[in-house]
Amino acid sequence: MKELIIKGNKSTSKLLVGESIGNLGKYLPPGKVVVITDSNVDAIYRNFYRQYPVIVIGTGEHIKNLTTIAEIYSEMLKMEVDRSWFIVGIGGGLVCDIAGYVASTYMRGLKFGFVSTTLLSQVDASVGGKNGVNFEGYKNHIGTFNQPEFVICDPEMLKTLPKKEILSGFGEIVKHALIADENMFKFLEENYTEAINLNSEAIEQLIYTSVVIKSGVVNRDETEQGERRTLNFGHTLAHAIEKCTPDYTHGEAVAIGMTAAAGFSLHLGRITTPDMNRIIALLKNLGLPVNTTIPKESLIAAMQHDKKREDRAINLVLLNGIGKCEVLKMPVEATIELAAALDRIGE
Repeated sequence: MKELIIKGNKSTSKLLVGESIGNLGKYLPPGKVVVITDSNVDAIYRNFYRQYPVIVIGTGEHIKNLTTIAEIYSEMLKMEVDRSWFIVGIGGGLVCDIAGYVASTYMRGLKFGFVSTTLLSQVDASVGGKNGVNFEGYKNHIGTFNQPEFVICDPEMLKTLPKKEILSGFGEIVKHALIADENMFKFLEENYTEAINLNSEAIEQLIYTSVVIKSGVVNRDETEQGERRTLNFGHTLAHAIEKCTPDYTHGEAVAIGMTAAAGFSLHLGRITTPDMNRIIALLKNLGLPVNTTIPKESLIAAMQHDKKREDRAINLVLLNGIGKCEVLKMPVEATIELAAALDRIGE
């Protein structure tokens, strides 16, 4: 087990990579604890937290909204939860986002921790202190910055996931490699078969390296004023895809978004054609999409309402090579070029 630390403005968060859910009790404070989880996770893992009261929510992005938050508040009021209680979110990114938001806002804030059960949440969603819900279809439009006390990343839990959810996590893993670590990208190129088959050595190395990259960025810029914006590579288009259709997982949408951002980077002369070809080849080898049939007009309209927009400008993350990136403040009309980059794939 490896431990990393994120030092937030309000608290310090421990990231426990390789820890077992069976050791959850070691990290919980004395006193009352409530678990928030989803129905799928609860059906498999209830035995590990049966001694605590549990709030079970549904699954799917359509429940990640203020209605679900209100329902959880109501359940907590019935349980007479007060500020002395501790909240544990056990699940994937959706559960962690919801549990973190509830903990950050109920009675002005309770302490909380996560047990991350999916690859996507282990490498991204549960790490970094962003907690939020969607609003009128727009991704994570309402939320907070607040660090969990701990995040347990147990790779053994990944073995219960459907293949599509495993592949979704690789969208964020590739993102970390592209923005910060060329050696990690090479490792993925050479070991993608072992990785997607959850070979323990390969997957633990990728989880740990991803968490090292993200935790380092968050330590330097917790509230996304500068460097943390690099973690949005591929996400401007990805969030637009998710606004337009539920047909893609988050990691699939990010893969398409990264392809577009890389294509835009190539168009601007920031990366080479061989770099572009390597990116597309790796995403395809990992079983991730690199394009979409969603009309470009719909994507552009959604991107121009992205929460990262600032007046008539938007922060776009572009590559300066594999393992290097830069945040550029560009006119919001640059989203047209970003969408157009998909049309150039294969040319």
